[in-house]
Amino acid sequence: MIPASVYDYRELARKRLPRFLFEYVDGGAFSESTLRRNESDFKELILRQRVLRDISNVDTGCTLFSDELSMPLVLAPVGIAGLNARRGETLAAQAAEEKGVPFCLSTVSACSVEEVRAATASPFWFQLYMIKDRGFLQEMLTRAKEAGCQKLVFTVDMPVPSTRYRDIRSGLSGGSALRRQSARFLQSMIKPAWAWDVGVCGRPHSLGNVAHVLGKRAGIDEFWSWMAKNFDPSVTWKTLEQIRESWDGPLIIKGILDAEDANEARALGADGVIVSNHGGRQLDGASSSIKALPAIAERVAGDMTVLLDSGIRSGLDVVRAKALGADAVLIGRAWVYALAARKKQGVCEVLDILKNEMRVAMALAGCASLSDVTEEILLREKV
Repeated sequence: MIPASVYDYRELARKRLPRFLFEYVDGGAFSESTLRRNESDFKELILRQRVLRDISNVDTGCTLFSDELSMPLVLAPVGIAGLNARRGETLAAQAAEEKGVPFCLSTVSACSVEEVRAATASPFWFQLYMIKDRGFLQEMLTRAKEAGCQKLVFTVDMPVPSTRYRDIRSGLSGGSALRRQSARFLQSMIKPAWAWDVGVCGRPHSLGNVAHVLGKRAGIDEFWSWMAKNFDPSVTWKTLEQIRESWDGPLIIKGILDAEDANEARALGADGVIVSNHGGRQLDGASSSIKALPAIAERVAGDMTVLLDSGIRSGLDVVRAKALGADAVLIGRAWVYALAARKKQGVCEVLDILKNEMRVAMALAGCASLSDVTEEILLREKV
């Protein structure tokens, strides 16, 4: 199959990855109702088709936090994404750099912040959780600064990890250690291309930024155990003031679904918010991100940069999010599917696909630039 859309890369990733990895990337919390709404609510937004306008030079470029981008899109932080291809986060960062968009590295990446920095020429973003081990947290802030990271994405919607049924069934979590390890081993053996590329040639499997905390021989089970113990449910807005004081670059709060929380982020002095439900992986039954976006954009637009993630599967979705008030979007599953399917080349291809889909959608909606993409391009039903 010659992949033509994000969904095609999803299918290629499904065929190549061991089940436990594919389900981790693809799945959501509990019954996955929010995961499904993230996509279906986008599809309900109908674009107005306009004709006979000069769209001979459609420009998808934008400025985000003073950086010039080829399109309003960021590669979102995704935990252990580097296990989907050999040294995967370095490949994704290189692809993003090549295509003129930012890459954001997760705290819980497979490749360390230093490894990704060594593989790239441009600064990338860094994502951080509020960890109980404040010494580790301050250390990560220092390491990110030393690696040249200028934007800090602070994820706030994970005070406790949610239950993901697919991860339990696949052997990634739940059950006895022997049962989990046996399941993962068998699943890996029936995917020989992945087993060779990542399992053998992708070493060291040191779990990146937390390797020195866990120990050299730590694996996925030890990693999940450490994360579960270090999520901090006591965090408040007051706690985040310490992060704001420690970070002198743009601070972006990820995991906002309510306008009141966006207002709190503004009061904190954050430079931006990411409207996100963690890709439907936390509170099942919560609003889709695109449904939550208009109220948040109305509350803080002009004072803060407003971004959105969760549910972006096409360039049309990027245009829809822009029309409802997002300055830019983040993609997570889309780039990880592509990485798993075709490594760096796949990520480059998906970014090209999204940009082309954006350009076509803008042109047929009569928009020559992103400044033309407003709520007016959406067809509203009369009540």
